[in-house]
Amino acid sequence: MRVDAHHHVWQIARGDYDWLTTDLPIHRDYGLDHLRPLLGDITATVLVQAAETAAETAFMLETARASGGLVRAVVGWTDLAAAYAPRHIAELAAEPLLRGLRPMLQDMPDPAWILRPDIQPALAAMATAGLRLDALVKPRHLPFLPELAARHPGLRVVIDHAAKPEIAAGHFQPWADAIAVLARESTWCCKLSGLVTEAGPGWTTADLRPYVEHLLACFGPERLMWGSDWPVVELAGGYARWRAATLDLLPESGRDAILGNTAAAFYGL
Repeated sequence: MRVDAHHHVWQIARGDYDWLTTDLPIHRDYGLDHLRPLLGDITATVLVQAAETAAETAFMLETARASGGLVRAVVGWTDLAAAYAPRHIAELAAEPLLRGLRPMLQDMPDPAWILRPDIQPALAAMATAGLRLDALVKPRHLPFLPELAARHPGLRVVIDHAAKPEIAAGHFQPWADAIAVLARESTWCCKLSGLVTEAGPGWTTADLRPYVEHLLACFGPERLMWGSDWPVVELAGGYARWRAATLDLLPESGRDAILGNTAAAFYGL
């Protein structure tokens, strides 16, 4: 199996993509019909939320049901801070295609938001229901995440976009040490995605290599999964260029895991 473990679709008219401003070249509708010609040997995908609304989750589930088996898992959204969150999480988990939830931690002023007492009942409910947590974080969040792993050992977590290292600025540290600690002190997985966006439009494979090699050393292929981050990847060279760079960067022995098997196991595809 070959899996794209992280992509989006959106409809601008819905009006809830607060981050998707009109100055961005990707400020337009993107659907599965635009994605399919790019997939090559990929036969399964994971569709991830891009708006913090219940409407987004419903839209993604509708898209997945109509995908003809292409979208095998949806990572939706709910307000983890709400008093109703544990009950709502149990209801969401009854939907077979919903496999995870993603709070947009990168946009929250408090880097330790996920450790707040009012969030813990929702996280416990996710673990009980078998839902995964996609951790959309940046390097500043990493020091707080080992405690989250210790609090909720039964919660399956994947770090989106390798925690967005600041590649364009050449900042390898403190990201490198912090991600190594998290990999060592948890059983979490990590997505090999979003790196080209952090590297900027003029990126080269050589720019990415130290970061990819570090992730391989920290997590191993069995805890890494590849994602396109489409359509956002169109801001930094596009789907095909990122896929080609990945194949150049990965060792032959780890490709089956990173390009499919890890995501299939993690999300239960």
